[in-house]
Amino acid sequence: MGYGEAMETLAVDHPLVAHKLTTLRDVRTDSPTFRRLADELVTLLAYEATRDVRVAEATVQTPLAPAQGVRLASPKPLVVPILRAGLGMLDGMTRMLPTSEVGFLGMIRDEGTLQAQTYATRLPDDLSGRQCYVLDPMLATGGTLAAAIKLLFERGADDVTALCLLAAPEGLKYMEQEFEGTGAPVRVVTAAIDSHLNDQGFILPGLGDAGDRLYGVV
Repeated sequence: MGYGEAMETLAVDHPLVAHKLTTLRDVRTDSPTFRRLADELVTLLAYEATRDVRVAEATVQTPLAPAQGVRLASPKPLVVPILRAGLGMLDGMTRMLPTSEVGFLGMIRDEGTLQAQTYATRLPDDLSGRQCYVLDPMLATGGTLAAAIKLLFERGADDVTALCLLAAPEGLKYMEQEFEGTGAPVRVVTAAIDSHLNDQGFILPGLGDAGDRLYGVV
């Protein structure tokens, strides 16, 4: 994955990803199992999503000799779960990036207009030069994720990768239109691109409401 004018999409083609996703989809999978599997799946997605994470050269002393290597560069990457369902992806991501910082975005989709509205923000005001990783389990219409990414760019972020368990073609198309020609490096890394959205804006076949399946109906 490199930088380009167009948004990049990567559906991670790996048997372990497909295996865990299949169990996540199963209506019989209970919340504790769903949480564990989502956590494991995110770690696999994070491995691909961080392929372009910025590093700086470093030298360490092995028991035998100096060795050239790398460390994550400053400023540290920022991981941004979109509340509430994105929280179910946070541990899996920070396990791969333990030195990252975490910001929070509370966004809700108005079921009438399907427009995303922000209700909570805990982010640095200045994200200049920061690489950001947005966590949102379901890329459905794309409205929420696009609004979140725009907010990060407005604060100075210069590179945003979204990690989604599932994506719908309609949502990906909307995201491509929103960021086309902006020159903003946007990537979406997902476990699968599903068939389509239904009339209620849910992904089919999907896995249901990710927040409800992670945390119960509240």
